[in-house]
Amino acid sequence: MSSATAPARSGSRHGGRLGSWLARFDSPVTTYYLLVCVTAALVVFGLIMVLSASSVVSIGSGSSAYSIFLKQAGFALVGCLALVVASRLPVGAWRRLAVPVLAVALVLQVLVLLVGDTVNGNQNWLRVGPITVQPSEMMKLGLVLTGALILSAKRRSLHRFSHVLIPYLFPLASLGVVLVILGHDLGTVLVLGAVVAGVLFAAGIPARWFAFAGLPFLVMAAGYVVTSPNRLGRFDVWLGRDTNEFGAARQPIHGRYALADGGWFGLGLGASREKWGLLSEPHNDFIFAIIGEELGLPGTLAVLLLFAGLALACYRLVTRTDDFFIRIATAGIMTWVVVQALINIGAVINLLPVIGVPLPLVSSGGSSLITTMMALGVLMSFARAEPGCADALSARPSALKRSLAVIPSVAARSRRAGR
Repeated sequence: MSSATAPARSGSRHGGRLGSWLARFDSPVTTYYLLVCVTAALVVFGLIMVLSASSVVSIGSGSSAYSIFLKQAGFALVGCLALVVASRLPVGAWRRLAVPVLAVALVLQVLVLLVGDTVNGNQNWLRVGPITVQPSEMMKLGLVLTGALILSAKRRSLHRFSHVLIPYLFPLASLGVVLVILGHDLGTVLVLGAVVAGVLFAAGIPARWFAFAGLPFLVMAAGYVVTSPNRLGRFDVWLGRDTNEFGAARQPIHGRYALADGGWFGLGLGASREKWGLLSEPHNDFIFAIIGEELGLPGTLAVLLLFAGLALACYRLVTRTDDFFIRIATAGIMTWVVVQALINIGAVINLLPVIGVPLPLVSSGGSSLITTMMALGVLMSFARAEPGCADALSARPSALKRSLAVIPSVAARSRRAGR
């Protein structure tokens, strides 16, 4: 055999491996497993960073160094339960639950305005015993599912603006946004606006209508800023007109100090200096700064890649389904998570003013974590509805089943060896 055939065989072997890998990536279970892996990675990574960033805060409040972490771990367990239940519900169940989810969120948000707690100037929390709940997080999911339900039912009539306006934009979405505005939570208002825009875009609404519907929203947001000295101060800090390190500029300045201290490869996990009383909210809104300080550029890039992986999974889900409801709802959830992450990271690196939204799945906070995990469970439910996915998943034995199957065979071999 001539030596000239060796490279050909090698190339054929590598080509076969590439083809096999591409075939696996095109498998009907790829989207499902990609969602599972990215969600698990973000939640576990978030727990690790919350433990590192919150230990000093916990000790400073007179509690154990693990108090905030243990609370967050408990929220993660509840979120896992919500995710598993959501992923097992069929698509039809989510169609039926769309309006009830939004209705519950609206009722709870009204209760927030009547008897809710105020935190950092935002009246956006409802206290139930020792637990505080943020209903505006559920509002995001409600607007996604209800928008997908209404717009998919009106698919053939969406060329007429009246069918887009009523009843989704008005009164449902408008009512939800106004209720959150009355609680003075501008960050959540912006995320809700992005969610509604993502839902409309996925439904194929003409671009000119976005300007018509979005202009009043932007005017309202601008008026909301200029009438609040606190928010105007944040814009002054962002524009560089206020650099007082002991005033409103303290948090963004120390956030950038943390990123600068981290440099290329970070100070090491747990070695942050800024969390020692210098940086406010190190385990919450500014946890990305602690990630950069302790884990350096690789840590921050890992977070960005994980959110990019989530966006890729959503894109696959949208392009591989013919169900218009799934397409719209998936685009809405993707917009919610990705835009919120961009707002949070943009504030930390000073591309945006500090608005006060958590980094999804990573920052400390129960309502955000549980609701976001539930939303990702909805995406997993949609992924299981992909043709061939449910059959492929049921045909693969779980690790537990494989382990249990091994036990009898091992026991039998032990008995034979004893004889």
